[in-house]
Amino acid sequence: MYGNSLLDKLDRKFGRYALKNLMTVIVIGTAIVWLLDTLVYSRTGVSIEAWLYFDRAAILSGEIWRVVTFVFVPDTYSPFVLILSLYFYWLIGNSLENEWGSLKFDLFYLCGVLGAIVSGFITGYATVYYLHLSLFLAFALLYPDYRVLLFYFLPIKVKWLALIDVVGLALLFIFSVWAERLALLFALLNVALFFWSICFHSFRAYRRRRKWKKDATPPKNRDNDYPFEL
Repeated sequence: MYGNSLLDKLDRKFGRYALKNLMTVIVIGTAIVWLLDTLVYSRTGVSIEAWLYFDRAAILSGEIWRVVTFVFVPDTYSPFVLILSLYFYWLIGNSLENEWGSLKFDLFYLCGVLGAIVSGFITGYATVYYLHLSLFLAFALLYPDYRVLLFYFLPIKVKWLALIDVVGLALLFIFSVWAERLALLFALLNVALFFWSICFHSFRAYRRRRKWKKDATPPKNRDNDYPFEL
């Protein structure tokens, strides 16, 4: 993430105090919550998640732990989908941390969580689902030409998957209720906050390439368009 001197200075000064492997902590915590909730609910009918998810009224009544514990609430009850999604989040999150360093990744995730909390106090709905989706956009901005195997056999560059992701998020924004729209906007604003420099420089480079191609293309010789006069 070039061009962001403030984060570079913070990393040099406080990087050694950053929490290492944050995404691993999030993934393990989410898996534990899902497992405990499944076991307890099957035996007692009591849901542990009911005490952990973001509830604006409950928080204002004193259950302040919910502003942290909602991060560990799974977004699916399917064990197969949960395993795939947690592995995906872990892979992307650790790749970003290896690229940025622990402090920058921690700040990225923290800003996303704070955005979700603000959205939650405005609308009553908060989730880190959109924050986790934004991790893929961040990964695609850093590694646009990285190839993955789609359906385990079709190689495709991450930037094309990111384009599909953007289209999906746009459709999600159009057809969702305003609480989900605001949560999605905060997640995307977090990406913009950390990647505005990359996007700006990429746009300038694109403009320069277009200008160079335009200047390098010789103008057509209109005298040769019709070599035979009538």
